[in-house]
Amino acid sequence: MPAEAEVHPTAVVYPGTVLGEGVKVLEHAVVGKQPVLSPRSTAKREDLPPAELGPGTVVSTGAVVFAGTTIGARVIVGDQACVRERCTVGDDVVIGRGSLVENDTTVGALTKIQADAYITAYSTLEEEVFIAPCVVTTNDDFMGRTERRHELIKGPTIRRGARVGGGAVLCPGIEIGEEAFVGAGAVVTKDVPARAVVVGNPAHVLRGVPDDELL
Repeated sequence: MPAEAEVHPTAVVYPGTVLGEGVKVLEHAVVGKQPVLSPRSTAKREDLPPAELGPGTVVSTGAVVFAGTTIGARVIVGDQACVRERCTVGDDVVIGRGSLVENDTTVGALTKIQADAYITAYSTLEEEVFIAPCVVTTNDDFMGRTERRHELIKGPTIRRGARVGGGAVLCPGIEIGEEAFVGAGAVVTKDVPARAVVVGNPAHVLRGVPDDELL
């Protein structure tokens, strides 16, 4: 551990973990934990390399970052949030309090995931995505039944600059287009075009995103 990193006495940092300059690991946080999997888990079973945290990143009180995950610079992992194994998180990302980013997920730079959001395994979030509180993403159309599900499990792909409103539900494998806007409480069952505003259950296109809201 570099002298420039700050680890609270109650935190646990597993051997080999790479902490960049100015990293802070706060009270009761855990970094570099190896996963313990159910016999029926669809996650890969392998020895994982140490976790890596970029300079200026903060792992807040009670948060957990698993082994095999790489987190960029100036990331905030909020209180009681969790980032599972084999994830890649870009620079300047915010992962809000109590949120869970599941295994094998990519989160692009400058993305904001707000409190209590659930990002399922095998998801892709590109740069500058906004995920509002209590969003739920899913990856398994069979909900744990049949062996066929193993080859078909896939979370959503959320393209650059897309925004997903509070409490929305994204079904497995869908794509949210670049700069699209998903309204609060929407249930998205099919792909959303770029720059479209979708609302409702099932979600439907309401209008386009105004030019003055684009990145």
